[in-house]
Amino acid sequence: MPILPDPATYINPRTGATWPTTTAMWRAPDDGGYVNLTPGAGLAPIDIKMDERSLWRYSSAIRLAEPPAATLGEGWTPLIPAQWDGQPVLMKAEYFMPSGSFKDRGSAVMLNYLKQTGVSKIMEDSSGNAGSSVATYAAALSLPCRILLPASAPMAKRIQMAAMGADVAPIDGSRDDTARAALVEAETVFYASHNYQPFFVEGTKTLAFELWEQLGFQAPDCIITPLGQGSNVLGCHIGFAELLACGAIDRMPRIYAIQAANCAPYHAAHQFGDNAVDVEINPTIADGIATPTPVRLREVLAGITETSGDTVAVSEAEIIAALGTLAQKGFFVEPTSAACGAGLTRLIERGAIGKKETTVVVLTGSGLKAVDKIGAALNLG
Repeated sequence: MPILPDPATYINPRTGATWPTTTAMWRAPDDGGYVNLTPGAGLAPIDIKMDERSLWRYSSAIRLAEPPAATLGEGWTPLIPAQWDGQPVLMKAEYFMPSGSFKDRGSAVMLNYLKQTGVSKIMEDSSGNAGSSVATYAAALSLPCRILLPASAPMAKRIQMAAMGADVAPIDGSRDDTARAALVEAETVFYASHNYQPFFVEGTKTLAFELWEQLGFQAPDCIITPLGQGSNVLGCHIGFAELLACGAIDRMPRIYAIQAANCAPYHAAHQFGDNAVDVEINPTIADGIATPTPVRLREVLAGITETSGDTVAVSEAEIIAALGTLAQKGFFVEPTSAACGAGLTRLIERGAIGKKETTVVVLTGSGLKAVDKIGAALNLG
């Protein structure tokens, strides 16, 4: 029998109330807000399953009660040396995933957990990548799945979800309108929300473990990641915090989170003491981070502040320029990922990142998901 990690416990970070994870939940019974998992124990190099070329090489730190019922080889993505504005960086190619985005880390763990706890049907809302990912793993686990998404979501992502057998429901209006529709449907079907259900972040924390291993069991100096709802920020913060607590690293990396200036609620809040403020929302080519209303605002911003990181808001012109530069370097990514390149340029210009530092840029999604949008932005075809 495989050795499994100690089970996690659900915890309400606002009240301190706890519940066992033997029954799946997505919100706290006492106040209706999101729930977290109690901290994990981290891992040491000896705990890694070296013959497993997926995120499940870290299964000793992924708190499922049973081994996964289905895996598609998610994780263990390339870490590629590159140059950006004259500085050496490492591109973490998270678009080398089964569904084409980093969301597979979270979906693989969350849906295996839901299957183990007896959930028989799920619903999710998404601007695109999370829905594609959840549909992919629902198919692998034979879980009936319904995905709500804005009617404006890229057609490639809608087709991907439908091809996986999901019931795809386009919702007119904004991304917030889609989220509100999901909360209504959640009264009758389990809401497998990548924003609320914490086993999703239990999966995204494996990005931290993977970077630690790929860098010779060291933490990078800084991580640059797009910021929509924040599952990569949370995953990196939690994963590296677990490694720090168990003595596997001696410092935390700085987390820099990049938003599109047209939709930057986290960046605005960060300028006002990490408190939510009203912001003007406009369309952005980076649809994957077009999230007007953050679910975990304080928690995500704490992950940035506590690591001495920062937020950066970049213009549409900067995103498009970075999109072209990345493509010319061989990285065909969607505009959401290109926001990282634009943010990195800003950080280099202001001296926030040194040439001798180990800098990781997280490329979250494939350009194949947005070919029409990319073609129009770069005047191709």
